[in-house]
Amino acid sequence: MATPFLRPGDRMADQLRLTTLTPGFVATAEGSVLIEAGHTRVLCNATIENGVPGWLRNSGRGWVTAEYGMLPRATLTRTPREAERGKIGGRTHEIQRLIGRSLRSVVDMQALGERTVILDCDVLQADGGTRTAAITGACAALSLALNKLVEAGTLPKNPMREMVAATSVGIVEGNVLLDLCYEEDSQAEVDMNVVMTESGGLVETQATAERHPYTRQQLGTMLDYAEAGIRDLFILQKQSVR
Repeated sequence: MATPFLRPGDRMADQLRLTTLTPGFVATAEGSVLIEAGHTRVLCNATIENGVPGWLRNSGRGWVTAEYGMLPRATLTRTPREAERGKIGGRTHEIQRLIGRSLRSVVDMQALGERTVILDCDVLQADGGTRTAAITGACAALSLALNKLVEAGTLPKNPMREMVAATSVGIVEGNVLLDLCYEEDSQAEVDMNVVMTESGGLVETQATAERHPYTRQQLGTMLDYAEAGIRDLFILQKQSVR
């Protein structure tokens, strides 16, 4: 039985944190977006390079990949840079792969041609949901970068078929909540990330029970909350790339 849960900021259970996307945050990148979701801030930069990895050479197809990192003081205590430790951690690898495959799901690689798009997602401040914010911001940055190729006459049209965005959802004290901040995430019995395309296709649905199993009915509610929240994110993306 769910008990009333007072959310930070007095948000409703199905309400996103205040989210803004600032395009052109870095003037030197082909596409750049700063995404802020509550106190989480992620800078997403898109770089377009001619050429592709060796295994794609002469295929006529392009490639989209991502790198993710967290600044040392993005968290309450300083986290050493991974370069300082001499290796990239498992969590970073996992998030980079997630961002990359999420963006590749909406790009026509044949239309992109033999070009590589690198999406650098750097967490400036972390308060939960950094990976989902990175996906949402990186998609907008990617669209901006590809629009520049169209404007320059390099490509006849933007190779992106549609937008993709992501959010988190979870269960805290029996309550299904959308877009968890760190305080909520640390208490969650169930934590879930959802990546969805504009057409409603699901790229990733990763739900994990931390303490107690969740029901199929709760899973349905979490997906409903996530879909509604992501629909709002699509509106913000479109406004930022317009």
